[in-house]
Amino acid sequence: MQILFHDDNITAVIKEVGMDSEKDLPRLLEEKYGTPFYTVHRLDKNVGGVMVYAGNKESAAKLSHLIQNSKMIKEYVAKVHGTPDEHGFFEDLLFKDSKKNKVYVVDRLRKGVKSAKLEYWTLIKGENSLVRIRLYTGRSHQIRVQFASRKFALLGDKKYGAKDEFSAPFLYSSKITFPYKNETVTFESLPDWAK
Repeated sequence: MQILFHDDNITAVIKEVGMDSEKDLPRLLEEKYGTPFYTVHRLDKNVGGVMVYAGNKESAAKLSHLIQNSKMIKEYVAKVHGTPDEHGFFEDLLFKDSKKNKVYVVDRLRKGVKSAKLEYWTLIKGENSLVRIRLYTGRSHQIRVQFASRKFALLGDKKYGAKDEFSAPFLYSSKITFPYKNETVTFESLPDWAK
């Protein structure tokens, strides 16, 4: 766990692949600093990257408010099979099957269905392309299923159709930007495969 920033209110860290963002990281932060930490957003266990935790209940409420009002900008990098357009928007209706822990694109609103929107830019084109993604909604497995549904499965993402030798999705939370103490703060990092 690498610390990017820490004060009494917020802590920005880099989550490693394999760590649980809701259990492992808050516990490690509590052991390091001796105070409780609050989770305001999550990353799948098999995804790494930048995360922000609240150091108290008041900060947790403020960060949650920023997320709900789209004031926290989350960006990712991913490697996908195939070559998406240079730039685009994906907007879908997603349904999560909790028993299978899998998400599906569906064609109509019903109970449990949520809208999902993202914007992407293709940075490196090829048989495997590198894309930068901005999330406008934070749905479970959103990036993975939205790209896979268009035949651009993420490398290593067997759950959503990748047929390759990699064991985890090539997806990384690369940048988080939000207002804090009357200025805009940005925390960022890139995995080796995106440099």
